[in-house]
Amino acid sequence: MLPSAPLLRLPISAICLALLGWFAGPARGGEPSPASSWQGEYVGCLSLPTGRVPVGLQISDLGKGEHAGVEYRGGLPGQGGLVDRRITSTGRWQDDLLKLEAPDRLYVGLGQAVQVFDNSGRQIGRLLPVHRTSPTVGAVPPPGAIVLFDGRPSTELKGARLSPEGLLQVGCETARPFGDFLMHVEFQTPTMPAARGQARGNSGVYVQGRYEVQILDSFGLESQNNDCGALYRQRPPAANYCLPPGQWQSYEIEFRAARFDAAGRKIAPARITVWHNGFPIHCQQELTGKTGAGAAEGPEPRPIKFQDHGDKVLYRNLWILERPAT
Repeated sequence: MLPSAPLLRLPISAICLALLGWFAGPARGGEPSPASSWQGEYVGCLSLPTGRVPVGLQISDLGKGEHAGVEYRGGLPGQGGLVDRRITSTGRWQDDLLKLEAPDRLYVGLGQAVQVFDNSGRQIGRLLPVHRTSPTVGAVPPPGAIVLFDGRPSTELKGARLSPEGLLQVGCETARPFGDFLMHVEFQTPTMPAARGQARGNSGVYVQGRYEVQILDSFGLESQNNDCGALYRQRPPAANYCLPPGQWQSYEIEFRAARFDAAGRKIAPARITVWHNGFPIHCQQELTGKTGAGAAEGPEPRPIKFQDHGDKVLYRNLWILERPAT
């Protein structure tokens, strides 16, 4: 069974303590460098007029010392963070400090923590780094699943190329066609600070070569219909659950192919459910037709493609469980 996303129902003081430890990895040691060392996620509590409030902060590296931040009331996305209560900020790493400015906030990064000040200069909180991992990374193929890639050469993929580390590169496709299925995908987008938009870690899982589930470095963005997790140019994800670039992320994709009658007329649209890092972002979503440069819809099953968009996106632990057509 795939994981759900339970909400914390704890006192604020308990939430503040839990946020500091939940998915926490080793803290950054020493002084940060001006490259991408501040890129990542931070949690803590702020003292606001309404009381102590848990928050999450995502910081993205934009190259040449420039950074952008987004604060979420309640915690990080997936940890109770309210995606409609975002505070965005911009700034840069300079003179051994990271400074991000928002209309009523100043975030100052020094050492291992981000200090938060209000517009009067009063410190209202301190946020510490965390390292989250997808709960479905490393998922074991269930009985009957077809292993597409597990780090070894596979006859289940055509055009497969491995990186020096033995990871799967973009530009391959499954050796056999698929109709209805449940598929597990693990992917890693590269760190590309100077890149923007569709040039920032772009790939995609092309279901039947027709429908693209977008892969992109969309960390910290307000998702559009061409961002990570989108059904490309048709529907944005329900929320942005991206982890920072360079970290392993996961999709679970459940697909029911379009149905056609004997005359070749479509009588039922394709439907897709997608979980990103364990959280549902599309639920039985109807696909109105092919996406982007996908192949035309038709009754025949087709292979699944892992799109080469020119970026060094990597894949691992790919498996698929075929479902009988009903």
